[in-house]
Amino acid sequence: MTIVTVSASYGAGGALVGPQLAERLGVPFFDRALPTEVAERLAIPLEEAKARDESIGGVFSRMAMRLAPIGLAFGAETAPDAVDEESYRRTTEAVIREHAADGALVVLGRAGALVLRDDPRALHVRLDGPRERRVEQAQRLGDGDDQEAVGKRLDENDRAREAYVKHFYHADPHDSALYHLTIDSTAVPLDAVVDIIERAAVSRGR
Repeated sequence: MTIVTVSASYGAGGALVGPQLAERLGVPFFDRALPTEVAERLAIPLEEAKARDESIGGVFSRMAMRLAPIGLAFGAETAPDAVDEESYRRTTEAVIREHAADGALVVLGRAGALVLRDDPRALHVRLDGPRERRVEQAQRLGDGDDQEAVGKRLDENDRAREAYVKHFYHADPHDSALYHLTIDSTAVPLDAVVDIIERAAVSRGR
């Protein structure tokens, strides 16, 4: 029984580590399939679900604009589309929890460490690294040749993800207490990162 949540900063290689880890462990990987299932449950078009999905960035962009600066009080008046965002988030959480009930899952993003924080079977992993090295790694992984543009996307993504987690979960995604394992995946080859998490997950699942 192996459940792993992977929280990865932009440029930390989560999109490569997640599916490779799931393949190694022989468990389902939930990333791109999640919006499809959520769309079916909410009876909304898939494209709308993708626009709201945090891994693609739609909801993050809106959250960043709505909550900027991040210090905005949580009790402030809710924006017009906040109910829709809340509904999407709750449905996403329900899908993750239902699949986790099977005892075998790797999920990337979606604040998985917080969604499954009460599941004693889950291993929570954080992938991060210094900004400069994340920019370089993002470029190596095919995110573009323009360093300035990649850096801008990274900064926007970092701010928006932090706003999302703070707003919905009143938590800091950088808080090491949320994770069992934190890895600088810009200093360690990504295949070695997969090795490390695999060993930890197998050991925890025994």
